Amino acid sequence: MNLAVLLTTYNRRDKTLACLAAMEAAAQAAGLAPTVYLVDDASTDGTPDHVRRLHPQVRIIEGGDLYWCRGMHRAMSAAMAQGHDAYLWLNDDTNLHITALQTLTHCLNGLQHQHGAGQIVVGSTLDPDRRCLSYGGELQAAWWKPMTLQLVTPTARPQRIDSMNGNIVLIDAAAAARVGNLDPRFAHAMGDTDYGLRAKRLGVGLWLAPGTQGTCHLNPVDGTFHDRSLSLSQRWQLMRSRKGLPWRSWLQLTRRHTGWAWPLFFAWPYVRLVISSLPLLTLGRKA
Repeated sequence: MNLAVLLTTYNRRDKTLACLAAMEAAAQAAGLAPTVYLVDDASTDGTPDHVRRLHPQVRIIEGGDLYWCRGMHRAMSAAMAQGHDAYLWLNDDTNLHITALQTLTHCLNGLQHQHGAGQIVVGSTLDPDRRCLSYGGELQAAWWKPMTLQLVTPTARPQRIDSMNGNIVLIDAAAAARVGNLDPRFAHAMGDTDYGLRAKRLGVGLWLAPGTQGTCHLNPVDGTFHDRSLSLSQRWQLMRSRKGLPWRSWLQLTRRHTGWAWPLFFAWPYVRLVISSLPLLTLGRKA
């Protein structure tokens, strides 16, 4: 398999180096020699120099103020211009298990044999400290709650899913040609969710691989807009930031995927944040 591995990074030198080392070990175990496209988003911690020294085969693409979605868009653009059999999204804070690429490629080959080309296989990760599932495939909770996505527990067989986190995602060339690239209109997050929902709508097979394929710590709630110990003004500011729920990105996602009722789905998280921060309701909840 002519595999492309796509990453983006910003000031996470040690995590990025650990991620690349684990990926290379998994690739060697699977008998693969992938081409790695790494977008460095103007890191100041020496990430590019260390990658060049320790992993000279990695193709480093310069970025700046791209964040995750736009960085991955740039990496995938470069890879698709060259043409590959498959494209692996990999978060730079995710470490693959030694058997991960064997499992993912075997799963993809089996699904292509059974269903034809145009398949996406998602890998699940474990939080190494909590020993719980952290990221992977997702199912919509119900048709009336299309933006409530629930993490799916992997089993011994591939499972159909509705969308995914972008930590470990293997996309075959036919699926990439049909769905295209990530949408750079998303400022940071949500691009992976959008990609999965678009793929499903287009009839691309979207699957959760058996077992877990790597480790990745869950993002903490403390210091985010979900942190109810913060004031309403602090939470509101964090929610509007690029790493929160920026309204332009959220508007794009809800308008595209929630039908005629999109204004309700768009407004609800912002309304809920205000309600959850009201002092009287907070006091009543504590009582």
